[in-house]
Amino acid sequence: MKFTKELVNSYADKLLIGLTEEENKMVLDEFETIDKDIQIINQIPNIADVEPMSWCLEDECPILNDDNVTETPDINELLSNAGETMGREVEVVKVVG
Repeated sequence: MKFTKELVNSYADKLLIGLTEEENKMVLDEFETIDKDIQIINQIPNIADVEPMSWCLEDECPILNDDNVTETPDINELLSNAGETMGREVEVVKVVG
């Protein structure tokens, strides 16, 4: 499938994001790069015979550590290092709008 300006605009409209001409060109350039990379991958001998993987490593064996029970620090001791608190919570200054 070849991506065209019209197709990109159609998808953008469906996603409710309008694209400028510059943004549309950027998307098309990006898909062209991806298409070239896919063509290179498809040239690998016997690539069609390789089973797709869902994980980058063949041995997906998670190692679980033993749970070590430790004593929980006192909440008041932990909060003594905080600036402002509200009960058992740290009050954080609003930094966004």
